[in-house]
Amino acid sequence: MTEKIRWGVLGAAKIADNFVVPAIQRSSNGRVTTVASRDHERAQAFASRHGIEHVSASYDEVIGSRDVDAVYIPLPTASHVEWCKQALLGGKHVLCEKPIAMNAGEVLDLIALRDKMGLVCGEAFMVAHHPQWDFVRESVASGMLGELELIEGSFTYFNDDPNALKNNLSLGGGGVRDIGVYPVVTTRLATGREPTGVHAEVLLDPRFGTDRFARCTADFTDFSMTFYCGTQLSRRQHMIFHGTKGWLSVDAPFNPGVYGPAQIRHRSDETGQTRTIEFGDVDQYQLMVEDFARVVLGQKANLAFTLENSLGNQRVIDQILL
Repeated sequence: MTEKIRWGVLGAAKIADNFVVPAIQRSSNGRVTTVASRDHERAQAFASRHGIEHVSASYDEVIGSRDVDAVYIPLPTASHVEWCKQALLGGKHVLCEKPIAMNAGEVLDLIALRDKMGLVCGEAFMVAHHPQWDFVRESVASGMLGELELIEGSFTYFNDDPNALKNNLSLGGGGVRDIGVYPVVTTRLATGREPTGVHAEVLLDPRFGTDRFARCTADFTDFSMTFYCGTQLSRRQHMIFHGTKGWLSVDAPFNPGVYGPAQIRHRSDETGQTRTIEFGDVDQYQLMVEDFARVVLGQKANLAFTLENSLGNQRVIDQILL
């Protein structure tokens, strides 16, 4: 294998078009060589926009290509595990959009297949690569906030389009799987802890059968986390970590640069002052694909966000959606 891995993309989804494929093309250790879509004209236009040489006739052709080392899967959620398995069985490394599975049992299956095939398989949680979350984790661990007591979060947008994939129950749509995963994963990343209990109030849209609003509480040993997510509310995202001696407010926790600037406000009881820590223009998607490529190339041992971490997150989501 060369110093750059060759990527194949299964589908021309918006997340791939706007964020992940441009990040791969900018990356220092990867390049997209082929893309496939069930809409051939859409795939051709996608390839033209991103300078991709080859358009494949099918997903199977991408997986079978000798010019592809790894595949990126931005398909609807309900299709993720099927195509992750097909790619792994075809000898390809896999990076799949979140959530990688519909339930924890499916993640366990992927872990077993990953280990059997000796390949790299990961979930595309870009937030795990942004330095603002390193700062939150280090701040909590250092005791800068005193004893952590409460974490609060929110993630909302408005989309009531009946044709939207996110509103299609059979494709794995719904707010918790789409955006509720983010307050959960960032809490787990920042604290290194798993909840002891999860409680949720979930409201369904009678037209679609998908969850349009969820208010959730996760109990940890010595602190609690509450968040809400919704698909029919004005756009908002926010996370706050509140301790006995101060708090951190993450103003654009999940989509910095798109939603707002990457910055964290820290209030200290000791100084009585609030300071703002700015992280500049960081491409968390590029950091994610470069981390993946380094593992594939044997330059590091493990992904920054492993399937084992995915399993922990999925177990929380399963409890919310019970």
